Amino acid sequence: MGYKVVVTPRSFGATSSRPLDMLREKGYEVVLNSQGRPLKQEELLKLAADADGLLVGIDEVSRQVIEGSPNLKAISKYGVGVDNIDLQAARERGIIVTNTPGVNTEAVADLAVALMLCAARQVVAADHSIRKGEWKKFMGVSLFKKTVGILGTGQIGRAVARRLKGFEADLLLYDIARDEEFAAAIGGRYAGLEEILQEADFVSVHLPLLPATRNLIGEAELRLMKTGAVIVNTARGGIIDETALVKALREKWIRGAALDTFSVEPLANEELRKLPNVVLTPHIGAYTEEAVLMMGMQAARNLIDALEGRRPENIVN
Repeated sequence: MGYKVVVTPRSFGATSSRPLDMLREKGYEVVLNSQGRPLKQEELLKLAADADGLLVGIDEVSRQVIEGSPNLKAISKYGVGVDNIDLQAARERGIIVTNTPGVNTEAVADLAVALMLCAARQVVAADHSIRKGEWKKFMGVSLFKKTVGILGTGQIGRAVARRLKGFEADLLLYDIARDEEFAAAIGGRYAGLEEILQEADFVSVHLPLLPATRNLIGEAELRLMKTGAVIVNTARGGIIDETALVKALREKWIRGAALDTFSVEPLANEELRKLPNVVLTPHIGAYTEEAVLMMGMQAARNLIDALEGRRPENIVN
């Protein structure tokens, strides 16, 4: 059928045309995001007004967008987290929502560990210094045999834990749904949030953004951390209170931070941008050639199945 689908992620089909070909070979009219950034609500509303399907990244799929798209039958999330989609509004309309769990697990885990090392060894500052013609030494700390707190032991948190065993790290795990079998297998143990923040040299965040996790790490929690600790967030902006984090970094309650996600994207927090003891990346956790292709293929399959009356592999709603 001649369905119209709106595709917003900028990396969709970037490493291979196969995901886009899948949609076009079905005879769908494919409308791509031409803005070079996530779409604002008004922009998405205009594009989606007569769309049958949406394939979206972190664009805000609000109630207004959903209610303003009378033909809409399916929303395929290009990624895992669906906090940018109004699931209740979709449910009321009988719109299927899918995501792509697992396809970016290894890519995000790689970046989480890379960010730990960059923050610990001042890699970015050293790079900037040498490019200016300087030859200064930057004192760092080792990740080897340190205590690492992993907040969230879903697929990505587990992948990070597996990597850290190579560093002989002492793993402290946090999740409301504890998997003691996994903890035993990886040589870690579950602990409360307060204990982890007090004991860990590195804290890596891998939780979904929910009402219960929004600003989970605020001023009180940051004050519990060691002065030499590093916190890394490759999950969702909003889990760490950015105002409190700026204060903690400026006043050196902790050694540093490394962030791939922010409460507002693109990053709008100018104070955070100015700090020397934070490493910032533009939400690139899933941006590897391998992950982008797998994510695009799965998102396209989910959308096609939903539009054509088959049960998609990864239904969220």
